[in-house]
Amino acid sequence: MNSRIVIIPTYNEIENIQAIIEKVLSLEPVFDLLIVDDGSPDGTASEVKRLQTQHPNRIHLLERKGKLGLGTAYIAGFKYALAHGYEYIFEMDADFSHNPDDLVRLYDACHEKGAFMAIGSRYINGVNVVNWPIGRVLMSYFAGHYVRFVTGMPVQDATAGFVCYRRNVLETIPLDRIKFIGYAFQVEMKFTTWKYGFKMTEVPIIFTDRTKGTSKMSANIFQEAIFGVIQMKISSLFKRYQAS
Repeated sequence: MNSRIVIIPTYNEIENIQAIIEKVLSLEPVFDLLIVDDGSPDGTASEVKRLQTQHPNRIHLLERKGKLGLGTAYIAGFKYALAHGYEYIFEMDADFSHNPDDLVRLYDACHEKGAFMAIGSRYINGVNVVNWPIGRVLMSYFAGHYVRFVTGMPVQDATAGFVCYRRNVLETIPLDRIKFIGYAFQVEMKFTTWKYGFKMTEVPIIFTDRTKGTSKMSANIFQEAIFGVIQMKISSLFKRYQAS
């Protein structure tokens, strides 16, 4: 069976979903897809089901009732991927802000170069963000500096949502104990991976803001990440990070 699966959470992505699915399915090596849809009223899940009839073994769908949060969508996706035997498990957005071609580079960083987590990084080589207002760029960039300062974690783009995990990482992390459900989830997953001692690497990417659909990003999401980092760091002082 294929060893690679890409998890894409969706909410009202009807304008992007067909194109992103078709692009990912066109890549070599082959990537399967898992769409985790939170009850999109615009028919995103129905479009995924239509595409499933054309690619029945490569497109998977989890439907959830209502917006339950990015983190819980990924946790559900991780559990699905582990249960179905995938070795390389990817996160990415549906809106082409993450270039699907970079999935191959993330995979190579894990498969060929030995990383257990490969992060598609906007900031490892300067600032590589297209079409964001300067305020949002600065907020994201300095959030990364803040996370490094508080946690000591050597990651430039701690809030990145374009990631490849090897299954060992997700088998080791107690997924049901991951606390955050917004974009702080991304920080918590990287921090926990680092605390367990897994080799991590950052792969430079160019992040391009969506041109179709509506962004789910807000200042509140970044606030959650900022204040959540302090809670996460304090809690880590009372935990043992030891793989079973």
